[in-house]
Amino acid sequence: MKTILLNNGIEMPILGFGVYQVTDLDECEKSVSQALETGYRLIDTAAAYKNETAVGKAIQKSSVARDNIFVTTKLWIQDAGYNRTKKAFEKSLVNLGLDYLDLYLIHQPFGDVYGAWRAMEELYREGRIRAIGVSNFAPDRLMDLMVHHEVKPAVNQIETHPFCQQIDAHEFLKKHQVQMESWGPFAEGKHDIFKNEVLTSIAKKHHKSVAQVILRWLIQRDVMLIPKSVHKERMVENFSVFDFDLEVEDMATIAALDTKQSCFFDHRDPEMVAWLGSRTL
Repeated sequence: MKTILLNNGIEMPILGFGVYQVTDLDECEKSVSQALETGYRLIDTAAAYKNETAVGKAIQKSSVARDNIFVTTKLWIQDAGYNRTKKAFEKSLVNLGLDYLDLYLIHQPFGDVYGAWRAMEELYREGRIRAIGVSNFAPDRLMDLMVHHEVKPAVNQIETHPFCQQIDAHEFLKKHQVQMESWGPFAEGKHDIFKNEVLTSIAKKHHKSVAQVILRWLIQRDVMLIPKSVHKERMVENFSVFDFDLEVEDMATIAALDTKQSCFFDHRDPEMVAWLGSRTL
């Protein structure tokens, strides 16, 4: 497995397994167990997904040693703030059945992110979190966080797929040594991504699936990614992307698919900000 060296010297697998929208806890536990059996060593969850306990059970039952599994979870908006973050962190640890986290992210750039980051900095310095980062932060919000705090975020997890490639954001993150991580690498199937003529043509040329081409495209951009599937055969397929390379012309052709717009929602839309802020766990 290829790894990425984060800005604090920690190694993180470039390809992981996500559990967003896997709400059935038995199914979630089973899928994480199968992912670990397949070879995934990065598992990504969040308090807002309400499946940390299932993820934790799968990790505890696995034959893979804890220190070989990179576990990420995230802090939700209502728990932002210094004291609330400390409590939320402890709750996530209990849910996961762990005594430390590998990566803790602020899930959304709203609420008291300053207070949350101060708490996370303390937990990081205490060794209870190996790396801290953010999710869904635009470059201006990330810069604001960085210039007012001592510990630089190690990761920014943002929507990234062929239709929303985040080229400018990626350049900004590389300039400031913050690792980009893709959520929604398949755009959740929107715009018939798996039937896209450009992607199917490239997939046919390499004797791979469209999903594998997308994942390989992200890996060759040095973008970490966390595809999700509850089907073992797709987990194996998604993991089998290290035996081929996309050519320069393939990368350029995929680059032309970029719409520079989200397939989901705008984090700068006031109504969306209000809606996210009203969501309670």
